[in-house]
Amino acid sequence: MTAPTDRTTGEIAVHHCTVTVVRRGGWSWGPDPRGLVDQVVDALPEVLRDHFAAHLEGEGPDVEITEPVRVTVRPGGHGRSGPGESPFEVEVAPVRVADVPADATAAEPAGFEESFAPARTPWSPPSAAALFTELAERDELDALLALLPDDSLRVYALALLGQDDEPAGRLLAELARRAVEAGRDGTLPEQLRGTQPGATPTQRLTDYVTGADHDEITRLVRSLPDGVDRPDEPDRAAPVPSPATGSGPVSRTGAHEVQVCSVLPFLLAGPLAQIGYLNAIGPALAGIELAEQTPLFAAALAYKVLGVAARGWRRGEQDRAAAAAFAGFDPPVPEERLTDFARQARPALPLLDGVLALSVCRGHDPADPLLVTGAGDGLLLVDAEGMFPVAWAGETADLLPHWQACGRPPVLICDGPLPPGALRELAEADVPFMTAVPPLRGDPVRRLPWQPPLWASANGSSDPRLAAALPGHAALLADLVTALTVERRAVPLADDGALERTVTLAAALGLSTIAWTLWHGRETPHPLLSLNRFADLDATVRFEPDAVRVRVPLGRRHSDLLRGGLLADVPDVPWLDGRTLTFSGG
Repeated sequence: MTAPTDRTTGEIAVHHCTVTVVRRGGWSWGPDPRGLVDQVVDALPEVLRDHFAAHLEGEGPDVEITEPVRVTVRPGGHGRSGPGESPFEVEVAPVRVADVPADATAAEPAGFEESFAPARTPWSPPSAAALFTELAERDELDALLALLPDDSLRVYALALLGQDDEPAGRLLAELARRAVEAGRDGTLPEQLRGTQPGATPTQRLTDYVTGADHDEITRLVRSLPDGVDRPDEPDRAAPVPSPATGSGPVSRTGAHEVQVCSVLPFLLAGPLAQIGYLNAIGPALAGIELAEQTPLFAAALAYKVLGVAARGWRRGEQDRAAAAAFAGFDPPVPEERLTDFARQARPALPLLDGVLALSVCRGHDPADPLLVTGAGDGLLLVDAEGMFPVAWAGETADLLPHWQACGRPPVLICDGPLPPGALRELAEADVPFMTAVPPLRGDPVRRLPWQPPLWASANGSSDPRLAAALPGHAALLADLVTALTVERRAVPLADDGALERTVTLAAALGLSTIAWTLWHGRETPHPLLSLNRFADLDATVRFEPDAVRVRVPLGRRHSDLLRGGLLADVPDVPWLDGRTLTFSGG
């Protein structure tokens, strides 16, 4: 039919077929999913030759292949994988005659129609255990655990029991370490207290988790550390319709097309996928049994880059429709469920914040300063180069692990409503800072001999270049805080700001990445450049069973995005039932 084998020439002629690449296991397609598909297609000729070797030998009539053929391809060239590369299962299916264009003939060159469709039926996100195991394999788990509050550690330790003992042991070890440091180790079993030669706390706790009774471990986790309130149990009485149930425009049984006023929410997906953030959303929510509510997280993220809400809460109809399309809802997004989700998801949010922070800290140059400003009831920490957000913490002490992970760089403290005692606490932690914020009485700072007046900590730099850069950095950071925290509220009716802070960090990182990619070297990259230049770029969104396709109008902005690699496919989008988000122009 469409893939005959010719015995006379010993060749396989493929005229029309669809190639589907299926990943088994793991939780990420890596930074370049389309590149993986290209490697698979490049390797297919030799793999198919080997697969049909028996049919190509000897004499006999030509063989016509009419059924799907499944083969295993190892990316890396000629069917062999490179270090760390996993094999992929590939299905080569003949295209029905009715699907072949009328002008296609057998004389056309052999080719493939590629279909990169990681969506599965039914699809569910990887478990929290898979995420923690992946972090452990990358030697990032301990660094992440140090950033998590006690209630999040407890929740995920309970979720991991019985699924993966090693990550559960690591979470227990961190809880136990904090209990010992705070003098609250009375609830620890005797064999876990003190030190034992030749056994680390992680090893002892892992062994304990493996051999102890499940109820005993559960009681231990709930008791560590003392005095911390448990997070609210999620209310699951009214589940949120998910793409898997065929709600709204994301039905798996038919295509649906909508027009959105702004493509900007969709552009955030690629940068967040590159750092592993996108692939962490599903496992993080699955660990607290809220995986089906990922569309609500997406809606909150979208509102951070859409229009300014009137009176702080009244959204325009076009913005509501765009957020719904991004999340996979029929518009409008139910505001009451968004508010409930903000409360239920609190234990999972520090995990997502930690994944984001580690990615920014890894890329920070210790010679470049960090910026600190007051935002809401806490402190916002930002990388001065590109305004990449690092963390948004309620207390000064919570910023210190992030500063240390960045290499202990100098810090510029910008104008803003700083919490009481912030300067004193930073100085006592040996953070070298410079600021134009007048200190309070008793703050251990020294005044620098410049005008306008500046102050620095005892070990703070007096570099004139930092002093000259401070006003400009402060102005840019103030604009960012105003745009993303004052003018745009994702969940204005929420009781606390945990979800607000999380989606602000994610949106700011996406905007910063876009700005840095497109304009670094030509002008000072800033997140608001992305917000202002792409907020009114409309798009057509088409929902299909295995993909969501975003068509961007052709023009200068489309060309810039395409050249910057910002229109690459984004596979396994958790709130779209694991489908691939694709971009095109037209």
